[in-house]
Amino acid sequence: MKSNVVAMLLVGGKGTRLHPITKHMAKPAVPFGGKYRLIDFVLSNLTNSFINTIGVVTQYEPHSLMHYIEHGAAWDLDVTPGGIQFLTPFTSYEGERWQKGTAHAVRQHMHFINRHDSEYVLILSGDHVYKMDYNALIEDHKKSGAHITISAFKPHDSLSRYGVFSMDETQRIIEFEEKPNDPKGDYASMGIYVFNREVLSKLLSVDMPEGFDFGKDIIPKALEENYHLNGYIFEGYFRDVGTIESLFEANMDLIDHPEYLKLNDYKKLPIYTRSSDFPPHHIALKEPVKKSLISDGCLIQGSIYHSIISESVVVRETAVIENCLLHSNVTVNENCKLKNVIALENTVIPPNTNIVFDNIKVIDNDILWALGEDSDE
Repeated sequence: MKSNVVAMLLVGGKGTRLHPITKHMAKPAVPFGGKYRLIDFVLSNLTNSFINTIGVVTQYEPHSLMHYIEHGAAWDLDVTPGGIQFLTPFTSYEGERWQKGTAHAVRQHMHFINRHDSEYVLILSGDHVYKMDYNALIEDHKKSGAHITISAFKPHDSLSRYGVFSMDETQRIIEFEEKPNDPKGDYASMGIYVFNREVLSKLLSVDMPEGFDFGKDIIPKALEENYHLNGYIFEGYFRDVGTIESLFEANMDLIDHPEYLKLNDYKKLPIYTRSSDFPPHHIALKEPVKKSLISDGCLIQGSIYHSIISESVVVRETAVIENCLLHSNVTVNENCKLKNVIALENTVIPPNTNIVFDNIKVIDNDILWALGEDSDE
């Protein structure tokens, strides 16, 4: 099966910095923006770029994510030949095939890449918020004559969170550091790579330390062996939502800066999702709803300010919601106040409850129970 580009989508990380949101779900399955999940962005980018041969490399809590994606029909990726194939850990004659790093995960599934006889391999992560035409990246890779191209951006937060590199005047990468304490370069890796397939195969075929990654091991090794690495500068909106704070800030950008991601632009790079068949939301009383996103199936009888409300949420009379993310099926009962809260799916806030924090906190029914016990002591 010949395909010019095969995409390897890495979705198996634990997302420990997003705990407890990721307690029972893979990071790419985390809700975003009221009606989306993080995985929607990369899947939409792939279908908008007409790349439809995709290996989804899973490991941690894969079931909810696999159920959500299914055959990829919501993103027009249920095609033959090609389409989505889930690549899970497995046991073979050689032993167990658990994935112990991003590059190690891809090496475990080189059979999938080779079976499609592709010229290029696009390595992607399933937990970033951005819109991108991957064709522009791949064309830049071809024109540069590079063996590897890394997509780069200039972050607004600390460079030490990322792989950082320097380029010469031709955008050839001359130095790369993974999460340096004292960064020397200006550009951060987006964790998006284009490899010539033969080069990827060679780099992954040699002995490497256990748990090897692209940023920590493969990219420095490629530079050391004088492979041609090129940097592709991405000018659009990009957020790595690896922490509770960054996830919340990216959600609030939808309210405060809709021009950043342009979700309402359905003509250029639309974002698709698997929608539910809920009725329109109902704002039942005259309480104010300001600077907020309200999803389908919601009953809003209270006051909402600067918040994002997912589907099938109920907010009862005299409740006040400020600067919050409420995930699906949350119920906020009468005379409650929530501020700076992320309420996880199916959380029920009892009547007359005040949950007000100075900084963003995550709550669910278990956390509420613990808070209630503490208050009784």
